[in-house]
Amino acid sequence: MMLQGAAALWSHWRRNPWQLITLLAGIALSTALWSGVQAINAEARASYDEASDFLGASDLARVVKINGGQITIQDYVELRRSGWLVTPIYEGLLMHQDAPIRVIGIDPLTFPSSSLSDNTTLSFSSMQDSAPLALAHPETASRLVGLGLNVRLDDARPPGTVMLDIRSAEQLTDKNVFLKHLVLNPNAPMDRGKLPTEFQLTQIGVKTDVARLTDSFHLNLTAFGMLSFAVGIFIVYGAVGLAFEQRRAVFRTLRALGLPLYRLMMLLVAEFVFFALSAGAIGVVLGYAIAASLMPDVAATLRGLYGAEIAGQLQLRPEWWLAGLGMALTGTGVAASAALFKLAHMPLLSFNHPQAMALGTAQSGRWLACLTLILFSLGGLLATFGSGLIAGFSLLACLLLGSAFSLPWFLAQFLSWAQGSSRHVIAQWFWADSRQQLPGLSMALMALLLAMAANIGVSTMVSSFRLTFIGYLDQRLAAELYVSVPNEALSNEIFQYLETRQAEVLPLVSVDVRLGGLPAEIFAVRDHATYRDHWPLLDATPEVWDLLAAGQGALINEQLARRQNWRVGDVLPSGDNLLGIYSDYGNSSGQMILGATLFAERYPDAPTLRFGVRTKEAETLAQELISEFNLSSESIVNQQEIKDTSLRVFERTFAVTAALNVLTLSVAGLAILISLLTLATMRLPQLAPVWALGMTRVGLSRLELVRAVCLAALTSVLAVPVGLALAWVLLAVVNVEAFGWRLPMYLFPLDYLKLGGLTLLAALLAAFWPAIKLAKTNSQSLLKVFSNDR
Repeated sequence: MMLQGAAALWSHWRRNPWQLITLLAGIALSTALWSGVQAINAEARASYDEASDFLGASDLARVVKINGGQITIQDYVELRRSGWLVTPIYEGLLMHQDAPIRVIGIDPLTFPSSSLSDNTTLSFSSMQDSAPLALAHPETASRLVGLGLNVRLDDARPPGTVMLDIRSAEQLTDKNVFLKHLVLNPNAPMDRGKLPTEFQLTQIGVKTDVARLTDSFHLNLTAFGMLSFAVGIFIVYGAVGLAFEQRRAVFRTLRALGLPLYRLMMLLVAEFVFFALSAGAIGVVLGYAIAASLMPDVAATLRGLYGAEIAGQLQLRPEWWLAGLGMALTGTGVAASAALFKLAHMPLLSFNHPQAMALGTAQSGRWLACLTLILFSLGGLLATFGSGLIAGFSLLACLLLGSAFSLPWFLAQFLSWAQGSSRHVIAQWFWADSRQQLPGLSMALMALLLAMAANIGVSTMVSSFRLTFIGYLDQRLAAELYVSVPNEALSNEIFQYLETRQAEVLPLVSVDVRLGGLPAEIFAVRDHATYRDHWPLLDATPEVWDLLAAGQGALINEQLARRQNWRVGDVLPSGDNLLGIYSDYGNSSGQMILGATLFAERYPDAPTLRFGVRTKEAETLAQELISEFNLSSESIVNQQEIKDTSLRVFERTFAVTAALNVLTLSVAGLAILISLLTLATMRLPQLAPVWALGMTRVGLSRLELVRAVCLAALTSVLAVPVGLALAWVLLAVVNVEAFGWRLPMYLFPLDYLKLGGLTLLAALLAAFWPAIKLAKTNSQSLLKVFSNDR
């Protein structure tokens, strides 16, 4: 009996291939978008782990300064003399071929050999070559051409990183030796001396700085992947619901012939599991393709925002493709649960009729209305009392799901009003028929609402960011030229030369520290009109620049202020008064600004290797500096070049979300197409009487096109306020929690009109094929309706 039951259930899909395609496409596409995002996240996190273990020493304790300051050679010597068997680690950044390369310097003589691979130990034990020995991943080796290094390939090195001995690393980056941290030898004696009070021993296994900084980015991607997955699951839910209503007669017959209910449900569960695994496997393959195409933009985003170097190639990792299959099973189970619940409570003699479906939908509509109220109420509580990224994304989920669940009610109310307001009989029938078809299209329209709202919300956020970012660059990049030099001797010579040319020099001096538990920078600024006139302060005390110049306080960026909940007037852990908070868009790290005099007292060894130049003859002066001091063209950049580079990073940063937006909207358009094709097979009993009363098949097909466009237009109108609310949550809640800055919100009505036009075009194209099929339906098929008991 089980085999016969399975054959009977399968016969439905054989007779309705488009409905089967709907189901499989929904599972595959939702799994593809989800697994694609997870593949990107898994690859990035694997790169972070490799980068954090670039020495093979992730299990070794490290000695760092409590205040996050830089460790000098003298500190290292004193610790060794006091019995602490530590080895120095130097980290620097080299800009070469317009891309950053992370330079790692170690002392091969004191570094624990057990933490180095055999290849590394052997290489550093034979350093007779005249050129400095460098170990690099094969992907990175090609980027080291022209640096005069003896490069040896080492697959154990993470991409974007080169390892040298510490002196060669210092010479390569043209900086004095400041050590990042000291690694403690695991064989160090336990009776070593007491660690000086300015140092601390870090815990083993602490999450890396880059991973902590990028958590928010990956959480954003995960949320977008979940939204895309939800759009696909709406499609699956609609397909499963339609199939259930169409197979009521089959269920009734099988049960009347003696198939027990539990076995019937077992057959349906097995059917859904088969569909989920089959379509999920296809989705994982598609997700791999999506992730591979987006990976270069993601790498550029992480490099631009966080300085994180990740591989540009994708590997097949079990954690994300297993997660994709798991999500396919979970999503299909959620979508099928309502149908299985109905089957468990369906009377034996239940029958299938459009009016019965409409009555059942009215009851489910009341449940959706209650769920909508609960979601909106929960969202209000989260907006008022919630904090953190999880609360922000929960608020987004309540907003989007509540709006989606309320869509059928709004559409039903409008269609009912339109029917009552119509005077022509065809118009009345059109609106009444549209209302009857609403249950079959509601899930596809919900998916369309979510996709369009996501497009409006994300595009509003990105466009607002772009306008704000451009204005911010105009403020911050006030100097006409920015110069970088390899050493302080040359820097002093250029300073003297620029004074003779009556150009104003603004030194750009900084040190790397830790503020609020994360990597940060402290900058020095001169008391100059450039900063007073152009620096974008969000909040500040009166006479802030005078106080800063006098060394009576510090400025911090918005990210650090929000992360630590510091306000103007507070006393910072460094002992400085907080004089002001400035905007620092596009940066996820903390920053502090000190007056030049106070900075020099605290960090006398910080080299001045970069500076801005205020001049009215930028191009001429740049050429003079290049010829006079034999500088490379890369050493001097003008203001416009920096702006262009920043905007290119910006565009690549949001290329991923733009691509996911397009994919999500495409999935929603496909949902409408497949839903209309599925409903077309069920429409003949409603259309045949109208045709028999004199309306032509072409006229009926035109009305089908009008219906699809009207429903899509109504959905688009409702999607606009939902999308704007989504944009507000992204800007005022999620963006603040994720990146540490809040952006003003701008409206772009023309963009919303264009998106609405594309949505209507997608609905028109989706309805075009079913309309053509209806126009070509032969008279015999329509007449057969009257020969059956319907």
